[in-house]
Amino acid sequence: MMETTAHYLGVDGGGSKTAFALVDSHGVVSARVTAASSYYFNSSPDAMERVLGEGVSQVCAAAGITTEQIGAAFFGLPGYGEASADVAELDAMPARILGHDRYRCDNDMVCGWAGSLVCEDGINVISGTGSMTYGERLGVGHRVGGWGELFGDEGSAYWIATRGLNSFSRMSDGRIPRGPLHGLLGERLKISSDLDVVGLIIGTWGGDRSRIAALATTVCEAARVGDSEALRVVSDAVRELATLIETTRSLLGFGDDDVVPVSYSGGMFTDDGYLASFRAALAELPAEYDLRVPLLDPALGAAVYAAKNARTPFSTAALQRLRGTHTPTNEVEINE
Repeated sequence: MMETTAHYLGVDGGGSKTAFALVDSHGVVSARVTAASSYYFNSSPDAMERVLGEGVSQVCAAAGITTEQIGAAFFGLPGYGEASADVAELDAMPARILGHDRYRCDNDMVCGWAGSLVCEDGINVISGTGSMTYGERLGVGHRVGGWGELFGDEGSAYWIATRGLNSFSRMSDGRIPRGPLHGLLGERLKISSDLDVVGLIIGTWGGDRSRIAALATTVCEAARVGDSEALRVVSDAVRELATLIETTRSLLGFGDDDVVPVSYSGGMFTDDGYLASFRAALAELPAEYDLRVPLLDPALGAAVYAAKNARTPFSTAALQRLRGTHTPTNEVEINE
């Protein structure tokens, strides 16, 4: 008899994009799709359902299967659990898309942990537009951080960018000496007068979270050339992430003598200087951490987590194959 091949769907939602990945039970990536943002706080649950529906339809078409052939799915949804009244609606949404109930929903933070550590006990820290940690130990998970840009998300790109802009304004006024950050941000924003930054970011951009967060790369650039304010912002940011990790370790019940696996996800870690600063901050903590390069991206992690939840986890051979051959084989872009 021929062995049946199951397919697992991973969905990693986010504020800037939503990633879909179909992986078969042998660890082969069947198809991948990138769609628009699924952050419903900035739109509506209906808009989220439209993005998810289009993405699932596209990734199944690219893989040549139907939704009924998806053995299990995991939907990591941004904002999930952050408004209790919405959870039931978010939980019900994939059933209308898939036509079955072989799925689970949770916050997209789970995707980062599942991908970076391949569902092993440990902690994943996210530093993208926002920031938080999520870890699991002995089947119990804990989240720390992720309170949003208005009063949280310490160490995130948005947090770094807004502090860089604050330094820019103080440099412009003469409250602190001008360093390279002032010129670099002015060039990045293409402003003719320093005060134009107010009209640009608040007026033209409308305070857009993603566009502001993208300025963190300029703050890191200024840090690389020795700007003291930028260096302070980066140092504060990685220390905030280290605090998130240390708190998560304690909540998960790791002992003082345990070596705790830690990995990371999010765009800030693509900056080598930022990653090096984070590594140094982690080394200063009293506990012992094993910092690991992420093994899989969050969308593939979501597919691995789907298989685990279905009690049909990937074999060691399948995981090895996935780790070695997870480059997208069939990727489709969906325009908003």
